[in-house]
Amino acid sequence: MKKVQVREVRSAKDRDAFLKVPWKIYADDPAWVPPLLIERRDFLSPRNPYFRHAEARFWLAERDGEPVGRISAQIDRLVLERYGEQGHFGMIEAVDDPEVFSALLETAENWLRSRGMKKVLGPFNLSINQECGLLVKGWESPPSFLMGHARPYYAARLEECGYRKAKDLLAYLMTRQPEVLERVERLIPKGSFTVKTRPINKKRLAAELDLIFEIFNEAWAENWGFVPFTREEYLHLGQSLKYLVSSELIRIAEVEGKAVAFIVVLPNFNELIADLNGRLWPWGWLKLLWRFRFRPPRSARVVLMGVRKEYQQTMQGSLLVVRLIDDIRRVLLARGTQRLELSWILEDNRRMRKLAEALAGPPYKVYRIYEKELS
Repeated sequence: MKKVQVREVRSAKDRDAFLKVPWKIYADDPAWVPPLLIERRDFLSPRNPYFRHAEARFWLAERDGEPVGRISAQIDRLVLERYGEQGHFGMIEAVDDPEVFSALLETAENWLRSRGMKKVLGPFNLSINQECGLLVKGWESPPSFLMGHARPYYAARLEECGYRKAKDLLAYLMTRQPEVLERVERLIPKGSFTVKTRPINKKRLAAELDLIFEIFNEAWAENWGFVPFTREEYLHLGQSLKYLVSSELIRIAEVEGKAVAFIVVLPNFNELIADLNGRLWPWGWLKLLWRFRFRPPRSARVVLMGVRKEYQQTMQGSLLVVRLIDDIRRVLLARGTQRLELSWILEDNRRMRKLAEALAGPPYKVYRIYEKELS
């Protein structure tokens, strides 16, 4: 057997080969959802505002000229400002071969080390504000939109290369079972604390996004691994989802007229694209349009939530979260939605974990961030 060769992605042809590696890895995995290739190409293009503050390199591992793995490495100026000489790896996919994993990780580490990085964390695809973490529990069910998937052997291969757990990210699943709905009702405190919630106004989308991400950046500022969204990033995200997400699924909570919390829920678009094999041409786009209109997703995901710092660690803060979830629950029930994923929640966020477990039981998926010192 020939030695593994790792080469940098430089051309459009290389990029397409890089993007198609998962098709080899997950060919017989019924839980895997093929991403739309047109979206992945756009994600890696200069149009992604992430590249305004970060640089990345991408590599393919090949044996006998055939791709057997891939990896990226990233250096983000916003990460450097908060955490020092810390680089990231991501987008890792590979066959079950220790030599392939070792060659890929060593290549990424060498590039990061050559740029002065002292530590590497990952996987981040490409940042903590995008898809992140390696799936280490819950392989049997498909991932929700913007959440990752992996083979069970990935964790062992990373650990063989010297990587150790840095933090776990937890995903919870609320269902439409009567006992779950009753738990939500019981959790809503009765009292004089008045909360009003409202959907965002899409006619004022930029201003509403400014407000949401002002709360987000304040609420998450002290959390592990936090990196603020830039205005370019959240406006880009908002424009991308403007015509796909109902304003009822993005809600703001107000106390005495002041916006103090928010929630963003996305339909699980993975349900709509799972059988398209990554392609919209020639008939995929017609199937997608029909499904948007006549067969909407039966599941959804809470992708962002935030409460202003003054309300955190208080009864009022818990009420804000429960009220927002309850309002979203009512909207989703009217749409026929069967499942709502709460993800992700940091393993050491005790208050949110307690609330999530009261609503949904134990986590049904676990995503792990790994770290390694670069000597």
